[in-house]
Amino acid sequence: MNGRRAEAARNDELILAAAREVFTADPSAPISAVAVRAGVGIGALYRRYESKEELIRVLCRQGLRDYVAVARRAVAIPDPWESFVLLMEGLVEASVHSLTIRLAGLFTPSDDFGPLVAEAERLNEEILGRAKNVGVVRQDLEVDDISLLLEQLAAVRVGDPERTAELRRRYLALQLQALRAPAQDALPGPPPQPQELSARWQRAQTP
Repeated sequence: MNGRRAEAARNDELILAAAREVFTADPSAPISAVAVRAGVGIGALYRRYESKEELIRVLCRQGLRDYVAVARRAVAIPDPWESFVLLMEGLVEASVHSLTIRLAGLFTPSDDFGPLVAEAERLNEEILGRAKNVGVVRQDLEVDDISLLLEQLAAVRVGDPERTAELRRRYLALQLQALRAPAQDALPGPPPQPQELSARWQRAQTP
């Protein structure tokens, strides 16, 4: 990679990291705030991303790829409970669901989102299915429950990033204790429906 390409790649990493920080803290922030946080010129940002929506789309696509990477590592673990725990811990560590909470509905997903979503769902179903089949996870837990559980953990935010991570691990440990079989009581109400979750990603229409 020559000097110019290396610099462009470094700028891209800086921009995406800055965009994640800026937009998860304040989705209404202007794209110029990302340039300031990344320490790059606004011209360099616009040469790579034509709009705020495009930048958010790329950010969320990367989040989906991170999700799939974590799930692939988890599904390779033979022990069903350890596989399930690794999935949950890996997704909390990657903080993928911080993007779901903050950025859903702010962009129109492109066609390449579909295969990533389908693979993530397939891996989730395999990991949870194995755990339920051997009786280590409560039987009334469904795949779509996992998304909202992870969103709850992603909503834990305090000023210090290390303290935030520590608290998320604390509450994940509580969740895992509640999710492990045998369950003391049945869960009330039905699990979230796929259409309820997917509807949040539809681009909000301006009146």
